[in-house]
This record gives sequence, C-alpha cells and structure tokens, in this order.
Amino acid sequence: MDPVKIVIALNSVWNLVNFRASLIKALIQAGHEVVAVAPADTYVPALLALGCRYVPIDMDNQGTHPGRDFKLILDFFRLMRRERPQLYLGFTVKPNVYGSLAAHALGIPVINNIAGLGVAFSHGGWLSKVVRVLYRVSLSRSRKVFFQNEEDRRGFIEEGLVKGALSDRLPGSGVNLARFKARTGSSSPANKPERFRFILVARMLWEKGVGHYVEAARIVRRVYPQAEFCLLGFLDVDNPSAISAEQMRQWTRAGVVMYLGISDDVRVQLSQADCMVLPSYYKEGVPRALLEAAAMGKPIITTDSTGCRDAVVDGETGFLVAPRDTETLVQACLKILSLSREERCSMGERGRQKMEQEFDESIVIDKYIRAIAALSP
Repeated sequence: MDPVKIVIALNSVWNLVNFRASLIKALIQAGHEVVAVAPADTYVPALLALGCRYVPIDMDNQGTHPGRDFKLILDFFRLMRRERPQLYLGFTVKPNVYGSLAAHALGIPVINNIAGLGVAFSHGGWLSKVVRVLYRVSLSRSRKVFFQNEEDRRGFIEEGLVKGALSDRLPGSGVNLARFKARTGSSSPANKPERFRFILVARMLWEKGVGHYVEAARIVRRVYPQAEFCLLGFLDVDNPSAISAEQMRQWTRAGVVMYLGISDDVRVQLSQADCMVLPSYYKEGVPRALLEAAAMGKPIITTDSTGCRDAVVDGETGFLVAPRDTETLVQACLKILSLSREERCSMGERGRQKMEQEFDESIVIDKYIRAIAALSP
C-alpha cells in the first residue's frame, strides 16, 4: 500500500505512549502519516517525540451518557472529515465504537483492536447489553478486527458481534524484547538473600485483584516477615472500581504493602522485584505488565482467567490461581518463596523463552502492516 494518512485513536495519550509507541514509529518508518487522537494529558510531549501529529479530543471514558456520547460521535466525524485519512485505527471502547461509526459514515476503512472487555462485559446488566449493541453496529463494516486473546475473539463471533473471517488474534500488545530483558548485578534490597519482593503493576482497581493481593500479603508476611509486597500504578483513577488514596494510606501505614507510585520506566521497579503478581478478575486482553515482567525473567503469579492465563505456563513459568481467591494466591506466593534461587531463575528463563516465541511485539506490528497493505485496491 502506498503511504497514506492514518488516524489512530485511544482513550488517553498515556495509553498511546505506553502501548502503541512502537506501532506508531513503525507506521511512520513505513512512510505513513500518523495522526494520534486522544484526550490531552501530561504525556503529549512524549507522544509528539514519536514523530506523529496530535489532535486532542474531549472524551468521557466512564460509562455511557447519551448527550456526551453523541457529541463524541460528532467530534470524531468533524475531525475525520477535516483530516480525511485513508485509514482509521481504533483502540479502547469509545474510539472503537464512536470513532468507527464516524469513519464508516465517511467511507473511511477501519481496523479495530479489542484489548480486553473491561467492566461493562464482566458486570452484565443493561450496560453490558448496550455495549454489545454498540459493538455489533460499529464493527459491522470494519475491514479487520484484532483481538488479544482467543476467548474474546470466539465470544464476539458466537454472539454475532463480528464476522469470523474479518477477525484475527494478536499476542496481546506484544513486548519489546530488546528493551525488556533480565538485568544482572542489581544491588537492590530485593536481591539480598534475606529479602524477597513481590510486585503488582497495574492501575489500582479492585478488579485487578489489589484487595486480594493486600490480604495475601498480610497472611504471607506472618510466615515470611522478610517478604515485601509492592504496588505500582495509577491510584485514585476515574473509575468506579478505583482504590482510593485514603485506602492506600491505610494499607501502607499498617506496613502491609509499599506503594511505589507511578513510573515512566517500569524496568527499574521490575528489576528490583523477584516475582510479578496480578490476581486480576478484570476482563483483560493480555496484560502488558505480565509480558514485560516475564521478558525480564521474573516468575509470574496470575489468575486462571481470560487473557491472564495466556502469559503463563502453570508450574513452568509461574503459577495460576483462582480468581477472587485469596487462599490460592497465598499458596502460590508460599510456593514461590519455597523455591531455591536457582529454581526461580530457571522459571524466569522459561518465561523469557515464552515471550520470545509468542509475544514479540514485532508480531503485532507485522500483522498491522500486512492488514494495512491488504486494503490496497
């Protein structure tokens, strides 16, 4: 396909920078003009540094509101009528739904990416029904719909939300294997024989299993007081499932966990940890944090649930636990602690090999490049 103008839209600039930077750079390198669209935040300079153009858009990412959502459709329509791109790439719920509707109305080809289904699908009720209807309408004319795990892809096909022939599976968002690799020689406390550090990297949401992680920390530390349980990620976010700042203060004051704040380079915190834990019962795609930790040779503990289980071979690269089950999470933490350093390193090495074989982000980029090329007349 000859170089074209591509609009790529997500729900935040942070998301663009942290999850789609490599794709944006690859598209630009291929000669395409990339226009990135998302609500403004502090990561705009980092986005512009990738070489794309940025257009802000006002977007309420929480729930559905007829008035605000209709305005968002109009905003997308005006933006794309003004930009006249030859392709629209939609990510996250509202850009996938409303951005796609606007693009379809203007005859612009669309490629969607369903990166997990989130709260709306897992909670059921009227919101779940509304979201399903919106997906059915918005995806009906898309040229390609990518999914991050097979369960979501199969579910959308069975419910008639997408045509099977137009769907494909990606290995999550992929992971940059050159950037995320095992580090040696760290002098962090976590690497001293008497210390062991668990870390949970995610938005601080109850549905990410944060509450179960904290409760497991209480129990495990009674047996292994030298074990450290850390949390890294956005706190008090605009989400009904958000952990409040006050709740986090209570946990940290009690000495149960350490909250590390947020980081623009999680490699630093991952290198100081011995095991990555994500007891999520959120409708995940494939959590990037699990891929990054595994690529750095860290054993993984996560739930036997959609998306999460894809990142782990149970008993080989980490352990799978039941969702919403503190007891099995505790047992997995104790198993990790009972292993020798050599056994944990071997587990981490197998995890790295799995990332190399299945989750290299070059696989994701190549599928996008080929999907775009297939749009040529």
